[in-house]
Amino acid sequence: MAWRTWVARLTDSSGVVLTPAGVRSAYAVAIATDVLQVALGPFGWAFADEILDVVAMLATSWILGFHPLLLPTFVIELVPIVDVLPTWTGCVALVVAMRRKRPPPPDDDAVTIDVKPTSVT
Repeated sequence: MAWRTWVARLTDSSGVVLTPAGVRSAYAVAIATDVLQVALGPFGWAFADEILDVVAMLATSWILGFHPLLLPTFVIELVPIVDVLPTWTGCVALVVAMRRKRPPPPDDDAVTIDVKPTSVT
């Protein structure tokens, strides 16, 4: 996939359609990231949490489209005690709920029929 297409998909989420497989994939990425961060946390591996956060943000942005809630979640993960909470899973749940609430994008291929009233005698 071309670099411009990838960047456009990350930054413009208006055309992203939620599919059941996409939602399951986003939840799988979020849950796996949260579990790995809890499992690797006590060992103090250098930058393991940060690398997982970058991967989680890019993966969920790719699957669900970019959403502003991903940015505070990424920043919250840098706080030492709070990073143990399942913030990625919560963020994915909020993004999916908000995306399901919004109306579907307009169909550009829709045909408009203009009818003028006439009188029949």
